[in-house]
Amino acid sequence: MPKKKTHKGLKKRVKVTASGKVKAHKSFTGHLMSGKSPKRRRQLRKSIVIADVYAKCMKEMLNKS
Repeated sequence: MPKKKTHKGLKKRVKVTASGKVKAHKSFTGHLMSGKSPKRRRQLRKSIVIADVYAKCMKEMLNKS
């Protein structure tokens, strides 16, 4: 049986923590930031933990089960 390949696009966007959670950056931060309030921009800087339902699929794509 051939080896499973890592999904390279996902690998660049998320990180699996030591405890097995999947971390990612928030969306809506690319451009047009001047129209967003300072509070919203501050909150967009933080990373998020992906929900377990999606994290399971992502870990399979990254071969981290």
